[in-house]
Formats: sequence, C-alpha cells, structure tokens
Amino acid sequence: MNEWRPDKLARRLPNLQARARLQAAIRQWFIDQGFVEVETPILQVAPGAEVHLSGFATDWETPDGEEEQVRWLHSSPEFAMKKLLAGGLPKLFQFARVFRNGEGSALHHPEFTMLEWYRAGAGYETLMEDCAALLALAGVRELRWEDNRCDPTATPERLTVAEAFDRHAGVDLLATVGNGEKLAGQAGIAMHADDTWDDVFFRIMFDRIEPKLGMGRPTILCEYPITMAALARAKPGDPRVAERFELYVCGVELANGFGELTDPAIQRARLQADMDEKEHLYGLRWPIDTDFLAALDHGLPASSGIALGFDRLVMLATGAAHIEDVLWLPVR
Repeated sequence: MNEWRPDKLARRLPNLQARARLQAAIRQWFIDQGFVEVETPILQVAPGAEVHLSGFATDWETPDGEEEQVRWLHSSPEFAMKKLLAGGLPKLFQFARVFRNGEGSALHHPEFTMLEWYRAGAGYETLMEDCAALLALAGVRELRWEDNRCDPTATPERLTVAEAFDRHAGVDLLATVGNGEKLAGQAGIAMHADDTWDDVFFRIMFDRIEPKLGMGRPTILCEYPITMAALARAKPGDPRVAERFELYVCGVELANGFGELTDPAIQRARLQADMDEKEHLYGLRWPIDTDFLAALDHGLPASSGIALGFDRLVMLATGAAHIEDVLWLPVR
C-alpha cells in the first residue's frame, strides 16, 4: 500500500524513468516506420475471445434511461484495432491499458500495458523483424530475468513448436494432436483426471520448453497447431499449423503475433467453438462482438498483428524482479 510515498516511489524511480525512455523510443520508431498511433475504447461488448482468461464487467447506465447494459474492460484492443484495419488504416499501433481478472504474480497484474500493432499487406515474418528492432531499442547490453541473460541485439532464433517439443521433450507433437494420452505417453508424464490434449500440451510447455527459450538470444517460437490459434490463419502448404508465433526472452513470453485470419465464416466458427469451450470449462461465455464480425464481412485486408507485454519488456531491460517494480502505481 501507499506506493506513492516518497521512499517507495524513489526505489522504483530508476525503473520508471527507464520505462518512460523506452516508451518514447518505441513510439518514435513506429512513427518513423509510417504507423499512426490510435486509441480505442476500453469498454467493449466483449473483453476478447480467450477461453482461459477472466474478465472485468461493468454496468453501462444509458442516459435515455433504458435498461443497463453490460460492458467489459477489454483484455486486448485486438477487435477494435482490426475494425480500423477494415476501415482502411494500413499501419497502426497502440499502447493500451488492458485488464485480466484473477491475475497476480511476478509477471502478471490485473491491469497492464500492451503494445499492439498491425500491418496491412505484410506477412507475420515482418512482425518478427519488428520484434528484433524493438528489443534493440532497450538500450542495454543484456536483458535479464532471474539468473537468465539475453543479448537484445542478437538475431532471434526461429524454432517451430514441433521442433521445440522434439528437442526439449522428445515428442512428435503433430502426430499426437487431439490425443492427450499419446502426448503424455511420448513425454513420459502421467495423465490427470479429465486432462485434455491442451492440458498436457501446456504442462509440457510450461515445465520443459519455456524455461529453455530466449537464453543468450531471443527465440521466436512459431507454427502453433491450428487448434491453438483462433485468430490466426492456417500456414499455406501446411494446414496443421497456424501463422502464429511467440517471442521469448530469458524464458519469459513477451509477445504473441499472427498472420491474421480474414475469412468471416471460419472466424465465426472459431469464436463460437471457443465460447462453447469456455462455457464447458467455466460455466460462462463471453458475448461475441457482432461489430467485429461486421468488419470482417466488410473485408479485413491481408495483414499481420501482434501484442507485446510492455511492462515485461521494461522488467527485462531493468532487471526488475516483479512487475510492480516497473508500474507507476500498482493496482491495490
């Protein structure tokens, strides 16, 4: 409590000054690249499309006296920014305040800053190049998390998810998709009651793979199984995997990018399936943003987009041990 007190603020101030410098450098980089900075509403019809996240809801009291309407604090500005893509903006970025309920750890906070950007007419490989450029803007010799180190100027390693599971867990991942017992058997781990393939995947991912990524140099983990990329398009030539990648530094997931799915029918079906799964697992479902679907019907251009955890990047640049060490005022 009382994180505004001079003694407590002074301890965080070097990190916060570094945060301000890095944000200014990133903003200038995007402007130099011809991007426009946008601001989209925090209040949304739906917080997002994630199956396993929990959201913050609020009541909107309309001025005409009609019945209150539920609105959500967004977990990402993705839907809104894609509407602007459909409206004709070719390159846009945003430092967005986003909200995820039930989160709190050294790397998680219920309110945090997400840097999100989109490029019309560009493949997701271009986003990988963007990530390398932004890491170099950190202005430090090494990025740090716990005892791990990473050179922010080094060319990132590109590793497919299947290659990572083979290298670090001895698993032929794509041969097991949909069969949790087969995946667990290949990895030599026990199945828990009611485990799904996804459950086993994430247990292996968190325990055996993530701690090995981004050591010495950044890692771009790409080509996720298509079932794990609701908003990404299938990779041309291999429909088993999606044009999705994540950026890892020092074992920390830093960014999640897609070659965007533009087919309205497929997107509708995936959103419906995700909300069905959310209801099955947690007994609730989020609304589907029909205005987002209308934007897809109008026509989303071939594009790519990515979200990067800005607070985490500041942590890595300053060596901070906890996300609250790089926030001006943590939520209390």
